Amino acid sequence: MTTENISITLREASDEDEGFLRAVYASTRAQELAMVPWNDEQKEAFLKMQFDAQHSYYHAQFPEASYQVILQEGKPVGRMYVLRQEKEIRILDVTLLAQHRGAGIGTALIRELIDEADRAGQALNIWVEEYNPSRSLFARLGFLKVHDEGINYLLEYRSQK
Repeated sequence: MTTENISITLREASDEDEGFLRAVYASTRAQELAMVPWNDEQKEAFLKMQFDAQHSYYHAQFPEASYQVILQEGKPVGRMYVLRQEKEIRILDVTLLAQHRGAGIGTALIRELIDEADRAGQALNIWVEEYNPSRSLFARLGFLKVHDEGINYLLEYRSQK
């Protein structure tokens, strides 16, 4: 897939990607951690604990999901975790490193999943937090809020076929 003459590919994540995946996770918490009065060691310990918990949860709850690294021109720039089931495709996570956000990469990846859902006649959904800026991306792509659990929303794109 290409976006603005940039090659975007996916490959399965491996054990060798753990350090990179930790960095991607840490990038999602940077703004939040900037506000706490912890030293770097405390922040690192917190991020390690949180990443380990999330990583274990995803793999235990969704062992059949695809866990992929997003590559731009062959270099890792993010992660995309997707669970394909009989009636739906669930985006468990799609995250880009901060310096790669806003360049159309996420949009291109989500559009690929929309096309896949349309071809299969399936719904495509994702849980997002109320404050997550990606909500506007999903709204632009036709996702609707179908369930609200306080600060977490289930957004869904329903196949047009």
